[in-house]
Amino acid sequence: MPRPLAAFVAPIALGLGLIVATAPAVRAQQTQNEEAERRAKVLSLLPNNAAKRIFGTTSGPARMEARAIGSYARGCLAGATALPVDGETWQVMRLSRNRNWGHPDLIRLVESIAKRAPKEAGWPGLLVGDISQPRGGPMLTGHASHQVGLDADIWLTPMPARTLSREERENMSATNVARSDWMDVDPAVYTKKHLALIRLAAREKAVTRIFVNPAIKVALCRDAGADRDWLSKVRPMWGHNYHFHIRVACPAGDATCTDQPLPADEDGCGSELQTWLKKQYAAMHRPKRQGTGKGKPKPPPRPWTLDDLPDECRSVAVAR
Repeated sequence: MPRPLAAFVAPIALGLGLIVATAPAVRAQQTQNEEAERRAKVLSLLPNNAAKRIFGTTSGPARMEARAIGSYARGCLAGATALPVDGETWQVMRLSRNRNWGHPDLIRLVESIAKRAPKEAGWPGLLVGDISQPRGGPMLTGHASHQVGLDADIWLTPMPARTLSREERENMSATNVARSDWMDVDPAVYTKKHLALIRLAAREKAVTRIFVNPAIKVALCRDAGADRDWLSKVRPMWGHNYHFHIRVACPAGDATCTDQPLPADEDGCGSELQTWLKKQYAAMHRPKRQGTGKGKPKPPPRPWTLDDLPDECRSVAVAR
């Protein structure tokens, strides 16, 4: 039975809300050293049977028939394909994370969008962020979703006309497109080419969601003109001011994959967007709470084990 929408959105919104509220606004992602420190800390606290440890430390794919198993925020990936780190119109970022793996359908889609972007959107090429781990599953750091190889992050920074060095890919920051008050885009950064690229991706039949920061959704709603059918797929979500997130539907005939319900047909430019803007503004400008020293802090949630994932993920975890 398909899981309700809240089951997919709630954990993602919570995690991204914390990112928006606490992360420095000048960095797109952790640098290589910062990420390594975070991973080491997480691993030091995880039990040996934690799903994050099992899937987050496996370097290669499960050489099985390609299947997305489970849901976007609770599952794993068999038969993953790696997006080549260099293409004529794309480059993979943060190589040390080893998160350029996805279901073959998604990898083909990313390559197709990248190849068409220069001509159809005036965008020179894609800088590709996180897709999935080699076998999907819960990540050691970052995303609650990206677990079944059907999600991909595309930086809102155009690809330069040269091959980036390893050091640049690990440490350079993407471009923050949101205005400082988080209510609209920064006019010194945002261009109509951003709209054209997101629209190009949204028009793909397989794409069911594109997540952008509420501030970016404001600009898309304003600048889309009369051509608005694609806007229903583009939904506001905290974070996503340095990149946009592409989500594709479960592959045809894949009975192990659980789809997210389709969005409403309306363009999402009304009350839903205003609610997101208000919540984001409050999160960014809320005074920091001062500790009172009263009461005990809540214990962290129990780490998921393989028992918390679909049964098929056991086979994926141990496959050679």
